[in-house]
Amino acid sequence: MDEQIMERIFIPFFSTKKSGSGIGLSLCKQIMLLHKGNIQVQSTPEKGTSFRLQFPAS
Repeated sequence: MDEQIMERIFIPFFSTKKSGSGIGLSLCKQIMLLHKGNIQVQSTPEKGTSFRLQFPAS
């Protein structure tokens, strides 16, 4: 995914799909923040994308 899309994927209602609602990643981000965690994305165009979820130490 390119840089411009990566900057927007956690914004509510943003989607690159015609039938997408754009709430999935936004909801994931909010859930992680409510639990004092974090979600990060790393992507290389034409190769793949990975998400890293960081949870607080208990």
